[in-house]
Amino acid sequence: RDLFNQYAAASRFKILKSSGTYFELLDYSDITNEKDVDFAIRLTKEFKLAAIPVSVFYNTPTVDNVLRFCFAKTDDTIKKAGEILAKI
Repeated sequence: RDLFNQYAAASRFKILKSSGTYFELLDYSDITNEKDVDFAIRLTKEFKLAAIPVSVFYNTPTVDNVLRFCFAKTDDTIKKAGEILAKI
């Protein structure tokens, strides 16, 4: 988590620190106004970076501009993801 957050801190995403999980939430409101599902799809297609839209966990629509990223990865994978996050 700390390594992922170190890389995320160099990006325009805002880190919403979490504990006791293998996921970190990143706020992307400074980047785009896209719905989280749309932005997650675009990240996957354009940047080859997978994220989970937080809205899929709720019955009522949310406007949080937050995506969930898994950091239970190798250091090399986290580094590559961090480099991608910094370019967005």
